[in-house]
Amino acid sequence: MRLTILGGGGFRVPLVYGALLGDRAGGRVSHVTLYDEDPARLTAMARVLAGQAAASGAADAPAVTATGDLDEALRGADFVFSAIRVGGLEGRAADERIALAEGVLGQETVGAGGIAYGLRTVPVAREIARRIARTAPDAWVINFTNPAGVVTEAMAEELGDRVIGICDSPVGLGRRIARLLGARPGEAWIDYVGLNHLGWVRGLRIGGRDELPRLLADAEALESFEEGRLFGADWLQSLGAIPNEYLHYYYFNRDTVRAYQEAKQTRGAFLRDQQRGFYAEAGRPGQGAGAALAAWDRTRAEREATYMSENREVAGVGEREASDLESGGYEKVALALMRAIARDERATLILNVRNGSTLSVLDAEAVVEVPCLVDANGAHPVSAAPLPLHAVGLVTSVKAAERAVLAAAASGSRADAVKAFALHPLVDSVSVARRLLDGYAAEHPGLAHLR
Repeated sequence: MRLTILGGGGFRVPLVYGALLGDRAGGRVSHVTLYDEDPARLTAMARVLAGQAAASGAADAPAVTATGDLDEALRGADFVFSAIRVGGLEGRAADERIALAEGVLGQETVGAGGIAYGLRTVPVAREIARRIARTAPDAWVINFTNPAGVVTEAMAEELGDRVIGICDSPVGLGRRIARLLGARPGEAWIDYVGLNHLGWVRGLRIGGRDELPRLLADAEALESFEEGRLFGADWLQSLGAIPNEYLHYYYFNRDTVRAYQEAKQTRGAFLRDQQRGFYAEAGRPGQGAGAALAAWDRTRAEREATYMSENREVAGVGEREASDLESGGYEKVALALMRAIARDERATLILNVRNGSTLSVLDAEAVVEVPCLVDANGAHPVSAAPLPLHAVGLVTSVKAAERAVLAAAASGSRADAVKAFALHPLVDSVSVARRLLDGYAAEHPGLAHLR
């Protein structure tokens, strides 16, 4: 099989290639094509992957080629992983800075930052989807690009159910809960429902019995893992569910915004500076593959250890536990999804797919994040119980903001763009929404027409 990775110079590409190296079953990926508009990043990443292949000792490691030609990258692909970042980390840092200056959250997928990122990413994602439909119509597309829910929905306009979005947050959450309850994660049915970065575990069935109430009754156990420490046992017991970690931005918004404003630098600025150093080192003329891989490993460890550090500061929980630094997230979800489709190895995975009739509060075309049964025909969402009212409010208001993003990206209308910001529950004023749009349009050339 042939796999194409769009955004192939991206920092997390080695996680995917490492998972492919560990896949010893038949019908595996034989060739990986990296596509990126930045040749320097492609050079650095190709070296890291060569280092991984050499370190693995595998005689049949997937061959790797790199190109800056999109049609060349897509031609003959069986699977396409889309992991682009429009505007780069410089754009993310600007998204955060502009939002925080207005006193609202600028995180890359949540709040004003997510809206800005979506406004400049959706037009590019739509064009990529059209190119895939024309050049590789039989390919399955697995979308990593954030904000994953709205980008997947945009690509589905062209590709239908052949595009599936993935995220590692629900997987990691379900894995931690299952282990606390004494079960192997693969044996548990996780009742997870919502949108990307806006979902809740409402139950966890082991042998047909829902064991989540047992965990919710144990305050000490609740505060022994990442999400429990972030939210606190009292709040989780009040909800009767375990939220995705990204809901901390909603439930503790004022505290988090203050922590981000007081931080030495935003997450985007940190990653921009960190990765600038990595790519310079890994891409240095004469740099060997082994040294490039070592640089990547060091950088990744620091990246993971500092993830959501401001949120942990707000919660007063200190550094991340070793168990929360464990790898095996989105790359394993992607590989399991690809296996299930390519080999008809049926699997149950939490994915971003079109709703159909899964959640009654949303229409059929809305992309939701829910458990799906996957086979050779794609991902099929499993029916879900109705959302509780507190979740209905958040899900529908965030989906309304996402739909306004899609409308603004298609129409170029300033009114639609203002609406996207103003409808989001973490933007508290239409006046703020207008100033946000003006700030982002002044910063990002692709949004200048919206001023």
